[in-house]
Amino acid sequence: MISRMGVVSALTMVSRVFGLFRDMFITAVFGASLLNSAFTAAFTLPSLFRRLLGEGALTAALMPNLSEEMEENGREAVFRLVNKTLSWLLVICVLITGLAYGVLFWIEESAVLENWIIGAGLAKLVFPYIVPVCLAAVVAAVLNMLGRFAIPAMTAIWLNSCMMLSLGIGTWLWVESEVQKMNFLCLGVLLGGLLQFMVPSLALVREGWRPRLDFSVSPRLRSVLFLTLPGIYGTASHQINVMVSRFLALDFNESGATFIYLANRLVELPLGVFTIAISTVIFPSMAQAIAKGKGVEFGKTYREGISLSMMLTLPAAVGLSMLAPEIVAVLFERGEFSAENSSSLSPILIICAIGMPFYAFVSIETRAFYSNKDTKTPVKGSTLALIVNIILSISLLRLLGRIEALVIASNTAIVVQAAYMHLRLCRLDLSLRLAEVMPSMLKYLVGCIVLAVVVGSLELVLDDVRPSIRLATSVPIGGAAYFIALRILKVREINAVLYLFGSKDRSY
Repeated sequence: MISRMGVVSALTMVSRVFGLFRDMFITAVFGASLLNSAFTAAFTLPSLFRRLLGEGALTAALMPNLSEEMEENGREAVFRLVNKTLSWLLVICVLITGLAYGVLFWIEESAVLENWIIGAGLAKLVFPYIVPVCLAAVVAAVLNMLGRFAIPAMTAIWLNSCMMLSLGIGTWLWVESEVQKMNFLCLGVLLGGLLQFMVPSLALVREGWRPRLDFSVSPRLRSVLFLTLPGIYGTASHQINVMVSRFLALDFNESGATFIYLANRLVELPLGVFTIAISTVIFPSMAQAIAKGKGVEFGKTYREGISLSMMLTLPAAVGLSMLAPEIVAVLFERGEFSAENSSSLSPILIICAIGMPFYAFVSIETRAFYSNKDTKTPVKGSTLALIVNIILSISLLRLLGRIEALVIASNTAIVVQAAYMHLRLCRLDLSLRLAEVMPSMLKYLVGCIVLAVVVGSLELVLDDVRPSIRLATSVPIGGAAYFIALRILKVREINAVLYLFGSKDRSY
């Protein structure tokens, strides 16, 4: 399992770095302008349905059914279920796209604020992205179930590469107006979506899959649908949280949505590399353990996932918080993105980073429930988070009058969700309590204190040097200090990380 995590982590790192380059390029071209904020808000819409119908609820419902189908009837039955799922998903995506266009045309014609008119126009360009990316998520889920983690982990690379290439062509070769450049960027989104579907599909064909339209309904498909429907609501609640923050920010000022988006993207880098990689690998393992009736193995896998995730996200949160000004300045302060923009983005990043471990916690908790075919509890947790976020977003924004209020609200909501879901998991199975990993957790916190002291000292010593040098010095030395501290404290989980980097110790 550890070697698989290493593959997924490495490829996810490449994907996230590509995504970071993409965001750096976009901010250099458009800055924190209204057009950039409108694109950020517009791209949220297809991303919402991608999570609803692709990466989130559907694949979560599909995974345990795929595992059971493989266990009971073999690979050919799995492929038949895949064809049925893809066929019906294609119909649903096309219908949703048609309905969305009707709504977007109405907004474009009736809206008063320029922000909303521009956002609706851009949303019309990027919304068809939901068709290939939702289909791609199903194909990726099958590949993961078959133990093929590399290709699915690379899908974001195709999107980011196409967006950068298309924007580059539009910027340097053909057009000059900002609107035309943005059109090229939207074209890159659509081309990237096609590649995201085509590349994993070819990999699945090599595994024996023969794609065909199949609109017949089987008991297993009904089971997928039964689990998907409440999962859709749960996933929608989380995505609505994201949309609430971005659209309130867009309404607050022309740069707010861009700042929140960039801060979230920086936080998603370590989350994607570590937590998403861990949860991607342990999800099929937990689902297979349940399918085989191995509850003890399920609990062990869950606790390992939580422990590894906290070991990596806690120091990442500390590092991002302490080095936020340097990170923002080095990555984004160029072109149309000014030093003043950097000063506005840094505190938002700090607050976002604080919430990172709780997002990691929820990610693994959710997959634990889905492995047990329990989609109702994540729905309740997401609903609770949605209510908390909406109430706090509106009230804190009015009280504080700053964009940071929206991030504080979303962080509070995820903390509440994590606590609720953990209590429900413990009620489901007492073996899922984290008493066994608490000693390791305390050691992680000691390591984070060491990290903070080392980075803080380096910041004082290097106060007069360029941000890039401070960053290049503080990150490796601070990271080394953290892992040395864990080694001294004899943290068993550290062997998993060392193994990924070439150690022959596989004792974890």
